[in-house]
Amino acid sequence: MATALTLPRLRRMAVGAALGTPTSLARAVTTLGFVQADPIRAPARAQDLILRHRVTGYRAGELEQRFARLRLEEDFLYAYGFMPRATWRLLHPRHDAASPDGRHTPSGLAAEVLEYVLAQGTIHPRDLELRFGRERALNGWGGWSKATTRVLQSLHYHGLLRVAGRRDGIRIYQAAAAHPEPLTPQERTRRLIMLVAGFLAPISERSLRATFGLLERGAPGLQDKVGVLRALLASGALESDMVDGERYLWPAGVETSHEPPRMVRLLAPFDPLVWDRRRFEHLWGWTYRFEAYTPAPQRRMGYYAMPMLWGDRVIGWANVTKPGSTLDVVPGFAEHAPQGRDFRRALDAEIARMEAFLIAA
Repeated sequence: MATALTLPRLRRMAVGAALGTPTSLARAVTTLGFVQADPIRAPARAQDLILRHRVTGYRAGELEQRFARLRLEEDFLYAYGFMPRATWRLLHPRHDAASPDGRHTPSGLAAEVLEYVLAQGTIHPRDLELRFGRERALNGWGGWSKATTRVLQSLHYHGLLRVAGRRDGIRIYQAAAAHPEPLTPQERTRRLIMLVAGFLAPISERSLRATFGLLERGAPGLQDKVGVLRALLASGALESDMVDGERYLWPAGVETSHEPPRMVRLLAPFDPLVWDRRRFEHLWGWTYRFEAYTPAPQRRMGYYAMPMLWGDRVIGWANVTKPGSTLDVVPGFAEHAPQGRDFRRALDAEIARMEAFLIAA
């Protein structure tokens, strides 16, 4: 009979599921299925900070450098990020509610831009300004952006264009290959639920259901998500147990007993281990907030506070900057700093790893 899941075992399970043995970049991205992106560099972009714990010898910028060779995609799942093509294919063709048959058909400027990209092979947004002018359009954030850039984003979202790479951080687009025949809505829903449940395992049922709303942008038109979730639990594809009145779910076979290594790890604010803020508070007993967009006088933890994992406990956070040739690491603690040499040595080792990571690939 399986041992009942307790809070300490849940912590170990979460750390073990999120941070296994480091591997190659290709295998890490394939295993994760999705790496959330964020452009802030403090001290590096979120995608690089996420991968550094999961890829042997990883250096900042390596994902972008090897993006094309690894045949990766950029797209929106429940957030924007990088993914293997197996994940990308679950998102396309995206349902277009404005189209009678649900398929997106570009018209007007979008059709002209698509034809131009097909003829050119790859395109930088600046090239479209020269070809089509600089007419501006209201963007989704309430500001103004070039109409051609908005068209590129729309064609990318609907799977007619893909990101071929980046030049100085700017996305370079090319035509996407024809998408295979779509999965049935139920099978597509099943695979996406399993993907998210695995990526964020163990995830509370409440949190998983909350991600369904976010998935509506990445995979609009999914059907009977709650029914598919129940079927996955009934079949044993997903396992579950109650901890403190909260039901947690995870894919069958996830290890629940390994003791995490006694080391310090500074995590990205969007790392899978800390992404679910409800689970974070349950596992570690305090509330973490990402405050980069909070006015400076109102910040409690700092501009880019990185959660600090010590063994199987997130005990606080650290702000990491590089004003000169060495790192400046300012830690903060939810309660108090651990006493003794073990923690200090482990923190020094993590700072050394961070310094090596920041030597660009």
